[in-house]
Amino acid sequence: MQIDKDTLHKIAHLARLEIKPEEEAPLLESLVSVLSWMEHLNELNTDDVAPLTHISSEINVMREDTVGNHLSREKGLLNAPSQDGTYFRVPKVIE
Repeated sequence: MQIDKDTLHKIAHLARLEIKPEEEAPLLESLVSVLSWMEHLNELNTDDVAPLTHISSEINVMREDTVGNHLSREKGLLNAPSQDGTYFRVPKVIE
C-alpha cells in the first residue's frame, strides 16, 4: 500500500502530531512498511484459528477467602494523626 504526503499529513493532523519536512520521508517509509506487513497478515488463512480472549494461558490461583486475625478499631486508630474515636479524620477534599 502506498501512502502519499497528503495522507501522511492528514494522519498526523488526526493524531495531533507536528511533522517537520525532514521527518516526512522516514515516516512515509515506516508507515508503508507497517501497512505492507499488515497486508501480508491479511493473506493468512485463519479459518481454523479460535479467537483469543487472553494473550496468556496462565490461570490465576486464588486462595480461600477466610476470616483471619485483624486489627481492632481501637488498635487501628492508635497511630492515626487525627481521629474522633470511631473514624479516621482527614482534611475535606470535596466542597
